[in-house]
Amino acid sequence: MSPSENLDRPSIGRRPLLRRPDSETFGKLSEAFARYMGTPTFLLQMSAFIVAWVVWNFVGPEALRFDPYTFTFLTLLLSLQASYAAPLILLAQNRQDDRDKLALREDRRRADLNLSISEFLGRELAEIRVSTGAAPTRGFIRENARENLAPVTDIAHRLDRMEAQLDAMHTLLTASQRRG
Repeated sequence: MSPSENLDRPSIGRRPLLRRPDSETFGKLSEAFARYMGTPTFLLQMSAFIVAWVVWNFVGPEALRFDPYTFTFLTLLLSLQASYAAPLILLAQNRQDDRDKLALREDRRRADLNLSISEFLGRELAEIRVSTGAAPTRGFIRENARENLAPVTDIAHRLDRMEAQLDAMHTLLTASQRRG
């Protein structure tokens, strides 16, 4: 029987030599790396490494010096480190931007929910006052509406400003990625 006639049984295909990288794990690693590169510890360790490298290649036994005065190999290592660091930092920034957008959406949803709850409570209170014979005055309704609406409006304005800032940062990041 040929493989084309055996369609009722799944075929056992070749397993790939390398597994596909998990993008979430890679993203977490890149964020950890970017976070570490921004610490004083990293700067001190990198500075100590470079100083040790230069001192060894100036003062060390001549037979054991591996990178002469122009420090070509050190330059290559630093360039290689920078070429990997920049994309990893951008990836971490993009992931943070995505999280910020999700948080902003959630905040906006909560603000809308608070507004609808406030409106509902205002209607219920007015209905209770009408049913008990204590009709709400126009001033009472306005005062309660202002008290309930002011915090929600303030939150909505802040969310709008944050969203505009996120869009501007995203535009800048996208433009810098295209240039780089």
